[in-house]
Amino acid sequence: MTAYDVIVLAGGAAKRLGGADKPGVRVGGRALLDRVLAACDGAARTVVVGDRRATSRPVVWTREVPQGGGPLAALDAGLRLTSADHVLVLSADLPFLGPGTVDALLAAAAQPGREGALCTDPDGRDQPLVAAYRAEPLRRELALIATEHGNLAGLPIRLLTAELDLVRVDAGPDAAFDCDTWGDIAAARARIREHGAVLDEWITSVKNELGIDLDVDTGVLLDLARDAAHGVARPAAPLTTFLVGYAAARASAGAGPDEAAAAVAEASRKATALALRWEAEAAESVKSPESAGQGGDAAGGAKPDTGREGTGTP
Repeated sequence: MTAYDVIVLAGGAAKRLGGADKPGVRVGGRALLDRVLAACDGAARTVVVGDRRATSRPVVWTREVPQGGGPLAALDAGLRLTSADHVLVLSADLPFLGPGTVDALLAAAAQPGREGALCTDPDGRDQPLVAAYRAEPLRRELALIATEHGNLAGLPIRLLTAELDLVRVDAGPDAAFDCDTWGDIAAARARIREHGAVLDEWITSVKNELGIDLDVDTGVLLDLARDAAHGVARPAAPLTTFLVGYAAARASAGAGPDEAAAAVAEASRKATALALRWEAEAAESVKSPESAGQGGDAAGGAKPDTGREGTGTP
């Protein structure tokens, strides 16, 4: 994989949000900035251009000069603190950016002779703040623009991208979706609650909240919960999955994420098998009452006298 640094631009005025702290607005229980940071956690160095705040992982902070000087000034400030040959450049308001898009951008930017890659939205418009650039051409063009215009403040970013040889990457309808208005925020919040996305969103949010770096096979756990609920009792589902997690944590103490994931899978397998045995026993009892104690004990002996308390003697 291409080594890279990342610059996240998080210092805009958010005028269409009434001046709200846009990077801190929550979508799916997580701040927009944290959602972006999660998509690029493989960066060697992460520079955030904006006001300091609590973040989900460590970052380097800086500000553009002058503050509010626009994307080119912010990009220049961030670039001064990076050293990798490739730089991922992102805005802080991308709720659906994922590692797949990051990988695609870096792979495209690494093509021989190219100076970077940027996403295009569904309407074919370039998104220069969802992009990966070679650092040397980026520095060169920023210096040329600053020389030509005296400084970078207030200049549009198209002055930069027009001079670079860039690959266009169609990353689908969601990767470049940004939140400029409260309507965009509402749409993003509604989208993560759609049936096909809500479970993955919730699991990701919980893992981030608890500081868990573990790829969990949710299908296995859901199957286990279903079997426990059906074969034992409905409250058994959440309690069983909790016990599986506890057992996996004990079994993989001090191990890495791969071993921990394997421990979850093994504990789930054992618990599922147990739930299925319970279900099978219940089914046998319903089909054959005699086998449940009316025709003798399990060893074939005579059943005890149940008509009296005590020893069962006549």
